Amino acid sequence: MTREVRLTPVDEQTLEPLLSVAVAETEPDEVMPPVVAPAGWSQARRDAFRAFHRENYAGLDGPTGNLMYAIVQDGDVVGMARLGRRAEPGTLETGLWLGKSTRGQGIGLIALRLLLAEAIQAGARKVVAETRADNAPALNLLRRCGAVLGPDGTGVRAEIRLGVNEDVAGAW
Repeated sequence: MTREVRLTPVDEQTLEPLLSVAVAETEPDEVMPPVVAPAGWSQARRDAFRAFHRENYAGLDGPTGNLMYAIVQDGDVVGMARLGRRAEPGTLETGLWLGKSTRGQGIGLIALRLLLAEAIQAGARKVVAETRADNAPALNLLRRCGAVLGPDGTGVRAEIRLGVNEDVAGAW
């Protein structure tokens, strides 16, 4: 089965479909920073989700240094992938999530590979990610993209070196 998977920067057009997937197919702590609000997808959490993504519309060169992408499969928003600047020159951080109905279908692998290509275009030499030690799907996905994994407190830090010419990468 051929599927088209692409990344598109989160904007007003993709924000509501992204929120719909998050509400229908995830728990808030899987997809957004903690919020003091009633449990579940309360109105306060939905508003915070929107605000969080809007704060990042300016991308890597904006004040937050984050670029959020909607993961789009066959025209439908199915999750989100993120690149964020780190203090270490030439290094970006990543994270992604998918709605439950699309997990385990290879979409995450395609999305992460697309995200790594975006990181190269942005001049990164390295992409890092952090996850829980018990998050086997994420660890497997990171390994498949060449990550070296190591302990990081109670979690795991992944590091993916990118094949970028040092002269092109620059130092942010």
